[in-house]
Amino acid sequence: MNWNSYIKNFQSYLKIERGLSKNTLANYTFDLERLCSFLAQNDINVSPEEISDETIQEFIYSVSKEVNARSQARIISGLKSFFSYLVFEDFRTDNPMELIEAPRIGRKLPDTLSVEDIDNLIAAIDLSTPEGERNRAILETLYGCGLRVSEVINLKISDLFFEEGFIKITGKGNKQRFVPVATATQKYIELYKNEIRSHLTIAKGFEDTLFLNRRGKQLTRAMIFTIIKTLAVKINLKKNISPHTLRHSFATHLLENGADLRSIQLMLGHESITTTEIYVHLDRKHLTQIMHTFHPRKK
Repeated sequence: MNWNSYIKNFQSYLKIERGLSKNTLANYTFDLERLCSFLAQNDINVSPEEISDETIQEFIYSVSKEVNARSQARIISGLKSFFSYLVFEDFRTDNPMELIEAPRIGRKLPDTLSVEDIDNLIAAIDLSTPEGERNRAILETLYGCGLRVSEVINLKISDLFFEEGFIKITGKGNKQRFVPVATATQKYIELYKNEIRSHLTIAKGFEDTLFLNRRGKQLTRAMIFTIIKTLAVKINLKKNISPHTLRHSFATHLLENGADLRSIQLMLGHESITTTEIYVHLDRKHLTQIMHTFHPRKK
């Protein structure tokens, strides 16, 4: 088999066996294609079964001149997965990535918003337009349920279980979870669904999609980014924010008000608790309050 055949089989493995998202598949494929281009440019004719760690190190060294440490770490992670797959399928007996270490990178924390910031963002929405009611429902759902932007645009009417107080979310790798939804958030979703969405001409295939554009089709990720960026400019908010900022604020505010990490992990849909720990960036004043409240020696 040539490189393309191995890569296609690897893609199938990631999709079927590991249930990874389209974005992750695209990133892994791009990195492998980059390796193939490097081999072609340097007249290195070698198969995935035979490529040596020295050749891969040369590739990583060349890439390190073009990308930052975070991108370099991602490339190394993708290559490790690819060669681990080859070992798993008995195409190789060794993994040439075993001794190759990724650069150390710090955990990047996105900006967080205060409750006042979020209230100001939502208050800046023009509710005199149909899109305004929709946008308010979207922002309330992003912040009220701590969702990813992809989870919001893919939210279905059939995923709403308001009587039980939950919505069903399909997250990364098609993994499903139930997230509590507050009464206030339910109110804004119902208002949009019954008063605005019900008057749209809905395109075929989007009958169950909750949030729609003017043409009755699913919103794009870019559209949600644009809505939030425009509101930030409108209220003169001097922060670089995105839909994920609302998700981050959701977790931070829960944590500051006493919620435990495990509960937040379940609501955010993180596979590992270490991912949730990224959100623990409380100020020292709050940590002092926690210690004085809960430590047995507080007196």
